[in-house]
Amino acid sequence: MADDIIPVLLCGGSGTRLWPLSRKSYPKQFVPMIGDGSLFQQAAQRLSGPGFATPIIVTNSDFRFIATQQLAEIGVDPGAILIEPDARNTAPALLSAALVAAQSDPDALILAAPSDHFIQQQGVFRDTVMRGADAARDGDIVTFGIAPDKPETGYGYLELAATDGGTGTVPLTRFVEKPELSKAKEMLAAGNFMWNSGIFLYSAKTLIDAFAEHAPGTLELVQQAVDQAEADLGFLRLAPEPWAQCEDVSIDYAIMEKVKNLSVVVHQGDWCDLGGWEALREHGQSDADGVVTSGPVTAEDCSNSLLRSESEHLRLVALGLNDVVAVAMQDAVLISSRERAQDVGKLVKTMRQENLRQADTFPVDHRPWGFFETLTLGGRFQVKRIVVKPGAALSLQSHMHRSEHWIVVNGTARVTIDENVILLSENQSVYIPLGAKHRLENPGKVAMELIEVQTGAYLGEDDIVRYEDIYARKDGPKG
Repeated sequence: MADDIIPVLLCGGSGTRLWPLSRKSYPKQFVPMIGDGSLFQQAAQRLSGPGFATPIIVTNSDFRFIATQQLAEIGVDPGAILIEPDARNTAPALLSAALVAAQSDPDALILAAPSDHFIQQQGVFRDTVMRGADAARDGDIVTFGIAPDKPETGYGYLELAATDGGTGTVPLTRFVEKPELSKAKEMLAAGNFMWNSGIFLYSAKTLIDAFAEHAPGTLELVQQAVDQAEADLGFLRLAPEPWAQCEDVSIDYAIMEKVKNLSVVVHQGDWCDLGGWEALREHGQSDADGVVTSGPVTAEDCSNSLLRSESEHLRLVALGLNDVVAVAMQDAVLISSRERAQDVGKLVKTMRQENLRQADTFPVDHRPWGFFETLTLGGRFQVKRIVVKPGAALSLQSHMHRSEHWIVVNGTARVTIDENVILLSENQSVYIPLGAKHRLENPGKVAMELIEVQTGAYLGEDDIVRYEDIYARKDGPKG
């Protein structure tokens, strides 16, 4: 319906506070961390159904196929997927979505929401959003404050001009930066300070007008990026040249702290932005000793700890641990005191300086056709497990520095090598000579899985020349 709220889901971040589970190549919003599905899928489902239109997704080129696949898995059809040429923070991202929505209806209501929040009481949250709809239609920008239950120092706060029992909107007095503990305790006792959720409701016209008044330069550049955008396989690629000139600035600093027409709806239900491992422990299912486990974990005489194994083949065994976070993955293990777990991002920076691939690269590399993972890597060889979705196909490509051996272990593969096309079934194999043009396809109705053995002088993912690609990628690993 025309008056349905359009959710705008931002999913281009690359947070490190939940490393090693969240990394630049596969950030936390796409990872199944808690509850059913990924946080991105939970957000899309939470903002679906009566009262909501199809969502607008704002992401980047690396995550576009991950986002579409995860939406398809839960049966959510996006209204539009906008591709940012590069990260410019939330102000340009949300403005681009508003400009696209305004092309159909300038008065369309938009709910701007991060895609990495965890909310269990989804019906309560939807009701909270609807309480702000009338104010947004009347020209307000509505933000949502979370009723605090403790003196939290990790969130910004909203100071309300009054309280209304949680039934409608109230004026905002000011934004408050993340406080010291003593100040957080004072604000909790005062009763009119709420956590800042970073979620906003407004009409497309209202936000555009706010940019025209407070950030006209950003409005001009983002308008150019939208006007010059190009359609690409169902995505809308914003024009890179004007986008590159946009200021890297959050919506809070660019607009929200300057406008006068901002009001607050208080959300009385649960909410968490899962900003670190301690938040994940607090919201997990703990045993009588305060231990939260996930995956194949054996724990004895442990207390107040978070213990996770992210591989079915890797058992985490913990003995006599207290106040510890331990997260095991096939290529990296985090062990930290609970008190220091929020500092893991500092170690990621150190690993980047040491050029360690674990800093940013997830062990499973997701592609539009499926995924692959490296099983072992040597000086002149690499062994990978490759899984191709039914009906999917890799690009027609060649390599300059390596040859490959493929062994099918499940399903059927259609393999092109130069002018030859063959079908391989389980336990059959083929050799791809260096320099040969080749393609791998799955013609079947079940996932096809094979083991690839690469040999050669250079085994990097950028040793690839693409000749044809149904996903319109360029040469190189990401494309």
